[in-house]
Amino acid sequence: MGRAPPPAQSHGWRIYADFLLSAGHTRIAVAAQSSVYWASGARILRDYLAPRGGTVIELDMGALAPTAVCDELVDNRATALLLLVGHPEPAVSIVKSVRHDERLAEILIGAPAGQPEFAEWATLLGDDGAAIPFLRYLPERLSPLGARVGTALCERLTEAPSFVAFEGYDTVAVLAEVLRSHGADRARIAEAWPRVAVEGTRGEIQFSRTPGISVWQWAWTPIQVVDRDPAEPDRFRILHAG
Repeated sequence: MGRAPPPAQSHGWRIYADFLLSAGHTRIAVAAQSSVYWASGARILRDYLAPRGGTVIELDMGALAPTAVCDELVDNRATALLLLVGHPEPAVSIVKSVRHDERLAEILIGAPAGQPEFAEWATLLGDDGAAIPFLRYLPERLSPLGARVGTALCERLTEAPSFVAFEGYDTVAVLAEVLRSHGADRARIAEAWPRVAVEGTRGEIQFSRTPGISVWQWAWTPIQVVDRDPAEPDRFRILHAG
């Protein structure tokens, strides 16, 4: 039996599955590399979609070249392809192959793990990288703290920060508060997690532990499904929220 996926991954990927169903996609191919994370994601999607009439077709990217993915999509009559693979490769090559195959003009390409968020994605793919929905762990509107942090990050990075930058800030903020309040003793820190409450850029951060999971997590971050606007690839469109 496989290890249970973390609550945050389960929650986010189920929201993504809801988005796929609401958009009419029931035959969904996943181009997956071998890893615990990708295997967990595929299992979440399969377990959630199957009772709702959805089918998940797994394409092993350890055995398939990016160009061969197109034939598999046609043969399996898939209407959506999800990229459960590394960035930039093979993700970029798969997108290019699918986008330039006339048989697949109507297929939806998705990337639940968030690869299209990064500036490098737009640089490498241009217009081909737009309209690829992904999960972004941000609220519709940032808190005042989030807005201030976003402005500071933008000045430092000279570009709009990704959701990963806000995750990084929140991680440091939590660790700083725990060390400030409880010192560096590992046992005291371990005992502190149930009582942690820190103002983060995306809301108040508190931790819980789900049965079967051995770590404490901020399980319910705000979640969106977004993509890059084909008319303006530097702008993100919110397609679905949970």
